Amino acid sequence: MTAPRLELKGITKRFPGVVANDRVGFAVRPGEIHALLGENGAGKSTLVKMIYGIMQPDEGEIAWNGARVTVANPRAARKLGIGMVFQHFSLFEALTVLENIALGMDGTVPGRELEAKVRAVMAQYGLALDPQRVVSTLSVGERQRIEIVRALLLNPALLIMDEPTSVLTPQEVDQLFVVLRQLAAEGCSILYISHKLHEIKALCDTATILRGGKLVDTCDPKVETSRSMAEKMIGGSLKDIKRSARGAGAPKLVVQGLSLPADGPFGTALKDISFTVRAGEIFGVAGVAGNGQNALLLALSGEEPCAGVTVDGVAVGHMKARDRRAQGVSAVPEERNGHAAVPVFSLADNAILTARDRLGMVRAGLLDAKAARTYAGEVIEAFAVKATGPGAMAESLSGGNLQKYIMGREILQKPQVLVVSQPTWGVDAGAAAAIHQALVDLAAEGSAIVVISQDLDELLSLCDTLAVINGGRLSQPMAVAEAKIDEIGLLMGGIHGQDSGEAHAH
Repeated sequence: MTAPRLELKGITKRFPGVVANDRVGFAVRPGEIHALLGENGAGKSTLVKMIYGIMQPDEGEIAWNGARVTVANPRAARKLGIGMVFQHFSLFEALTVLENIALGMDGTVPGRELEAKVRAVMAQYGLALDPQRVVSTLSVGERQRIEIVRALLLNPALLIMDEPTSVLTPQEVDQLFVVLRQLAAEGCSILYISHKLHEIKALCDTATILRGGKLVDTCDPKVETSRSMAEKMIGGSLKDIKRSARGAGAPKLVVQGLSLPADGPFGTALKDISFTVRAGEIFGVAGVAGNGQNALLLALSGEEPCAGVTVDGVAVGHMKARDRRAQGVSAVPEERNGHAAVPVFSLADNAILTARDRLGMVRAGLLDAKAARTYAGEVIEAFAVKATGPGAMAESLSGGNLQKYIMGREILQKPQVLVVSQPTWGVDAGAAAAIHQALVDLAAEGSAIVVISQDLDELLSLCDTLAVINGGRLSQPMAVAEAKIDEIGLLMGGIHGQDSGEAHAH
């Protein structure tokens, strides 16, 4: 047996009040695609930051090809042959593909020579991209290719991928897997972080599972089920969504010919959007990030007044958010801190922001602090929010706990129409299941629910009806029971993926 490409032994990293990694050890062999699994806060990101030299371990050692090494910084990691593609791309929108790649290189390479190398890598791995395109005109999948090409120019011996498919269409995911399998066949090791367990089963040779900073199992994902791996991640059994039989009732939310101009040069205009959501129906909006989802949420919530929206037969398009709430509309935007919640407000004060009128938190013109505290306490309890109590500042909660609180704050108001964007973003599998159950229960009580999500699996498991948004246009709605993944993927890709600027002339 040859020495592992990368071996971690007893890696420990502490932060004030938390042990992020507790004596973690595993090995990645040459040519192996190795999954690193765990819920948010399990310690995956901290671990890969140490492998890539962004942080240093407090204890333990890292061995590279059998020899102990200290990875002082990312440049030292790249020198060893470690490349990393981050979940959040660091690209300059106003620069070209080639200029962005040049900025990420350690040495200077003459422009023409670099372009030739970039084109060679793209050709070798089938990564279609025009080096002279400006980044702001690219789809999210194309932007990710820039990061991959940048990493591949190093000829890495180990490539770390952090949640690489969270913003891709199913077809782009398939294309990425072709590239990764080709790299592995050439001897490159891949450390693959993802929460999409069916992808791990399809792609990876080995899976290392972390829970609470500790290693709990190393297994073969091909013999495990998605459920068995999820249960190892959460350390308990996963609950199935319980659905009571519910027929769709009368139309609750009707959107007819909704159009909005783009918000700024990088925004997306909404073009003639029409759909109907009935009482008891969960309507999903799928799509790759940046195709008008945020604009649609603002138009439905009342933050962006527009024509063409009616709720229970009442035209609400001209109404602001507060007046729409009075008509029974609640909304949860994608951005938790600063949009859905005020970070420096307590949870009780954040409850007042949206529940003030519906739950009678104003008496004789004065805010009723006791009512707000009581309601915040009910949300904390019902949604198992880890917080010191209603007086805790929103910014003191982890992202996942703040998400649970915000979702609970709206769901417990029993709105007639609920519009949510990315309902389970950043929450663990157990919390995601609880949020899904709460949405299903709310629909069963007769509410109309719109779920905007980049997670196609979430929409397929949760929704009755589905439409795809691309370039600010909405596809014809389809029944989820009859939806085909390939078809949805093509709609999600829409007119993206073209090398010319024509995609943006439509």
